[in-house]
Amino acid sequence: MVIVIGATGFIGMYTVEELLEAGKDVVATGRNEKLGAQLEGMGAKFMKLDITNPGDFDQLPAVGVEGVILLAGLLPANAKADLDNVENAADYFEVNVVGTINVLEWCRKHGVRKLIANCSYSDVSGAWGTGRVITEEEPRSFKFTGDHAVYVISKNAANDVMEYYNQQHGMQCSWFRFSPVYGVGPHGTILMNGKPYKSGIQTFIEKAQAGEDIEIWGNPHISRDIIYVKDVARAYRLALESDGARGLYNMTSGVGLDLEQQVRAVIDVFGEGKGSQIVYRPDKPNNTPSYLYSMEKAKNDFGFVPEYTNYHDMMVDYKAELESGRWNALVSSREGRA
Repeated sequence: MVIVIGATGFIGMYTVEELLEAGKDVVATGRNEKLGAQLEGMGAKFMKLDITNPGDFDQLPAVGVEGVILLAGLLPANAKADLDNVENAADYFEVNVVGTINVLEWCRKHGVRKLIANCSYSDVSGAWGTGRVITEEEPRSFKFTGDHAVYVISKNAANDVMEYYNQQHGMQCSWFRFSPVYGVGPHGTILMNGKPYKSGIQTFIEKAQAGEDIEIWGNPHISRDIIYVKDVARAYRLALESDGARGLYNMTSGVGLDLEQQVRAVIDVFGEGKGSQIVYRPDKPNNTPSYLYSMEKAKNDFGFVPEYTNYHDMMVDYKAELESGRWNALVSSREGRA
């Protein structure tokens, strides 16, 4: 049996599906009862759980648990920052640090050694734009300003506590350093400093569908490293099944995605010959960072190799998932924490 905490989030829904298809019994927790009902329809057992409330963990099954996947957390893209200048740093620590400790303690008390969580790829943002491939050995380097700062600090603290449980209590905790994860979910609009903005991929798709031209600002060959949600879900399963997975893992495609390449793929897949053209605007600033992460450690430790490394193929599957309608409830949902 596998327990997925935060299963009603974007990555959680796909991860539960991956585990069920692998023949595992899954207990899925979350706060969205509508998506919980969908998870039960998929074959999981659903229960509501708030990781900040230790008493909620009493309802979890404590026998025959293979491991726990922790996806619940407070993220900047979903956090409703107080626009009246009231600091929300405590919220990040309550959910991301204290909540993680609550999960760790439940695992320790019930003899569950394997816990897999995540961290922010921005913890090494100081290495972005340097041209070198970023490994798990890269020292932490990030900005102490902006809406991501306290999130990164809280995730670093949570991951350090997980390593403490590894060394102090003999657990086998791992955490994935995600780059942007693409796939069908509730991220057409994201929050930045508490204000809603349409995401870049959503803007590209809508313009291609309408046959409108798409502007590329600044350098059209800025390269980023992203990952598809189905690869993430499979990585969680493989790490859970492995006795070698432990500590930090980059979780990206390991392949640089050129901005122009991204736009051309979206036009080809979603534009369907409607005539969208690329308009180059080097005069407009584009602050998108360039980065590439190494995926060798995940390959060596638990045999994970990303399948969706071609962005065009990724968009073809993205469109098929979107048009299937099976994730409509997920697309329309929005939670600060899953």
